[in-house]
Amino acid sequence: MDTYFQRFEDRQPPPPVPYSATREAAWQFLATLSLCFGAWYLYWRWTSSLNPDALWLAIPVVAAETCAYIGLMLFTYNLWYLDDRKVDPPPETIRDCGTGADIPDRPISVDVFFPTYDEDPELVRLSVLDAKKLTYPHPIDIRIHVLDDGRRESMRQLADEEGVSYFDRPNNVGFKAGNMRHAMERTHGDFILICDADTRPFPQFLERTLGYFRDADMAWVQTPQWFFDLPEGERLPAILSRFIGRPGSWIGRGIEGLFGPVVIGEDPFANDPQMFYDVILRRRNRANAAFCCGAGSIHRREAVMQVALRSYVEAVEEKGKRISESIEDEELRAQVDLTRLAVLEREFTPFRFHVSEDLYTSIYLHSDRERNWKSVQHSEVLSKMLSPQDLQSWTVQRFKYAGGTLDIFLHDNPLFRKGLSLPQRLMYGMTFWSYLGVLWNIVFLLAPLVYLFSGIAPVAAYSADFFLHILPFLILNELAFMVGTWGVHTYKGKVSYLAFFPVNLRALWTVLRGQKIKFPTTPKERQSGNFFHLVLPQFLVMVLTVVGLVLAIVLFGLGLGTFTLGGIIANSFWALNNMAAMARLVGAAFWRPREPALQTTSTPVGSPAT
Repeated sequence: MDTYFQRFEDRQPPPPVPYSATREAAWQFLATLSLCFGAWYLYWRWTSSLNPDALWLAIPVVAAETCAYIGLMLFTYNLWYLDDRKVDPPPETIRDCGTGADIPDRPISVDVFFPTYDEDPELVRLSVLDAKKLTYPHPIDIRIHVLDDGRRESMRQLADEEGVSYFDRPNNVGFKAGNMRHAMERTHGDFILICDADTRPFPQFLERTLGYFRDADMAWVQTPQWFFDLPEGERLPAILSRFIGRPGSWIGRGIEGLFGPVVIGEDPFANDPQMFYDVILRRRNRANAAFCCGAGSIHRREAVMQVALRSYVEAVEEKGKRISESIEDEELRAQVDLTRLAVLEREFTPFRFHVSEDLYTSIYLHSDRERNWKSVQHSEVLSKMLSPQDLQSWTVQRFKYAGGTLDIFLHDNPLFRKGLSLPQRLMYGMTFWSYLGVLWNIVFLLAPLVYLFSGIAPVAAYSADFFLHILPFLILNELAFMVGTWGVHTYKGKVSYLAFFPVNLRALWTVLRGQKIKFPTTPKERQSGNFFHLVLPQFLVMVLTVVGLVLAIVLFGLGLGTFTLGGIIANSFWALNNMAAMARLVGAAFWRPREPALQTTSTPVGSPAT
């Protein structure tokens, strides 16, 4: 299969971030100082700094700062310290996996699932071929299954040619979750390795993960997702030399001599997931709160089935109770049990029918206090997969993530779910709070523009007292997270979090209106076209920032309006930071690989997910 990403086949994943007790102590010290100065700043903001003549602006801004500070506290708690779980040796037999003495001893069996809908068969073939290379130091029964919700003859033929199982079904109920449920009903492996159509497991995957399951309470292991096709970009001297020859190379080297290496086009969509897996999710192990992210995870079948049964019983009892209370006729009331059976048929599923079925299933497993299921985020990359290669694919994926998470938060909030421990609630709370951040991010985008166009400030004065309170907090916060995330690139993630506010806002509005989040497939091939329309809100912020800066500086120079030097400085830096975040995403709309990807299929947005 001749595709764009094949040039990256020889890339190797980055190693896990090494643990350093000294660095962790420095991070905790700086983070504590940052939170203390942040609390001091917020107290001053609420009690001494609000602009009494513009409370309509002052209160939303300080409320947004307070919400952001709450998110900072949750994030600090998440990253507080690292507690990697020791990996035991690979179990020899099923008896070593805590299944009990009544189970006959035998080799472990593993089902490898490849759910697919409309991906190119040759892409799936590459994944299947890598799965066939899985190794294990003891006898093991590995069975590979292609789960085709597209019901394609070409995919069936591929499975026959590779000697793996092929499952299809007459409908797409439940999408990916329904697809996997259908496969679970037809397979019997002790463990289930979940892969996407483009997930290519490394040979040592099972050797490095099954050891965790010596603990009888271990429900699943999530491994880091690694996008091996992320654009590496091009150094500035090489780019300039293409346009103006050797002088361009000299200019580029001169610039890099002053500012360090300048790379253009490197990971334009901020897809690199290392910060999420190697820092955020990995540090949730200490609270048993690392949730499943779908591809690259391996599950104990018993755990998935048990939690499905428990959630089904809860649903049946709740619905049956409501039905009974609504029926006055005794004969009809006697038929409630039959109604409950009908509910059972519809709702019994090992994976929750939801656009974020992986997160939802994790919450159900973690809240099962009778069984005390555990999870772990493994630190080592054990598979590779493809990243979105255009802004449309990126937008589809991010909308699905945001909408699914917000839907769970608003309709089945785990913060109030029985069974979760306080640390687990705080960890899940951070995830949901981060997606609500779109509400205060909009305030942070608008506030400096209001000042630059009108001179109206959210503070009483941009005085020395203002800078005395805010600068220590901002500097300590940056230092703390620079140390706490040492070795991981974080800037792109931070600016992207601010820049994709239209996606998160649309997801929140969709959920609030009671509309279901669709299951769009993330295209595996680069989509062609003009994506500028997807970044019009970000571009508008950039234009308004430039106009506002020019207007404010001119009016201040002429002595007009209520502008002050402190106000110009503070809001200029604020607005320019916002503009830099927007510019990165706007630039991504026009990014093209140097050699275009070969188009193999065109995936329609809105198709069922795989």
